[in-house]
Amino acid sequence: MASSNQTNPAARFPLAVETGRQLEENQEFDYSKRSQWLRAAVLGANDGLVSTASLMMGVGAVKQDIKAMILTGFAGLVAGACSMAIGEFVSVHSQLDIEVSQMKREKQKAAGGGGEEGGCENEEGLPNPVQAAAASALAFTAGAMVPMLAASFIREYRVRVGVVVAAVTVALMVFGWLGAALGKAPVVKSSARVLLGGWFAMAITFGLTKLIGSRGL
Repeated sequence: MASSNQTNPAARFPLAVETGRQLEENQEFDYSKRSQWLRAAVLGANDGLVSTASLMMGVGAVKQDIKAMILTGFAGLVAGACSMAIGEFVSVHSQLDIEVSQMKREKQKAAGGGGEEGGCENEEGLPNPVQAAAASALAFTAGAMVPMLAASFIREYRVRVGVVVAAVTVALMVFGWLGAALGKAPVVKSSARVLLGGWFAMAITFGLTKLIGSRGL
């Protein structure tokens, strides 16, 4: 019996083993909780990057002036960041209202049945609308700055368009890799999906604007 206890750490230190298991469970729980702000940040960055670059490419298809492209990108940045923040705030706040109402119903049932109220621990995991809105707006702004900075100092139109496409391509790959790495998703598939989606959006915007502009509308 003595030899078996010496070779079995769980038997010698049951409290330490149990504490280690609890720490692992808490780490997994904390990892899952960050999906809220991670989703808002990654989506905001991708939206800012793709939408602003597409707007700049569309305007550049009919007007090659650098000032027009930069002003278009800036307007898209401001409008998009505000829209993303408001939309995320409303969406997450609706989710918060639903979860708070559910917690109140559970507390009432527990009080009526004589059970212990355990809702205080669950309140820590409630969604935060302000945090989600801020993360979404800041991420959108960061993504939108990439094509604007790429086009700011290049006067030649074709070179400017090529630099914007190249900068957006690199940023899309980075955002796709970052979202996959933090979310423990397949990196190659995530990056390729984000990259192809961004290319498609820019190509459609450029082509349709070019077509409409050539018709004199």
